[in-house]
Amino acid sequence: MQGGKSSSAVGAAKEAVANVGASAWAGKEKTKAVVQEKVDKVKAHDPAAKATAEAKKQERIQEVEAVKQDAMRQNAAAKEHATAATYHPTPDADREARAVEVEGPGAGPAGAAAASRTSAAPRAGSIDDGRLPAGAGHAVGTLHARGAPGGRSM
Repeated sequence: MQGGKSSSAVGAAKEAVANVGASAWAGKEKTKAVVQEKVDKVKAHDPAAKATAEAKKQERIQEVEAVKQDAMRQNAAAKEHATAATYHPTPDADREARAVEVEGPGAGPAGAAAASRTSAAPRAGSIDDGRLPAGAGHAVGTLHARGAPGGRSM
């Protein structure tokens, strides 16, 4: 699993939870505004006071909605910042994935140079451009494919 994908999934989940929290808070505040408006209307005896209660309710609802939208924008920005901070794609980002593909006779330390020479050309059907970064041949022989000792498959 690549770190960037899981990190963005975690960031998306955190953003969604924060947005749900912001929406729940806004819903509660809007309900409080409606209830207060109803109380004010019941207490009011003239139409002007009832209109004032309605205006206060609308103003409060607009304020709460603005705060909620701002919180959602901040949540999205925080997710983007966290994702950018943890995932930096580089030309050799999939070096480990390519190194693990090398198994069998050429996977040992003695076959590291041979593995880097044979990986210079892409395999049939591969999207790999065939270029390995400098020093990648040393890492190829030291990785153990599928966690088995000595790079042997089980």
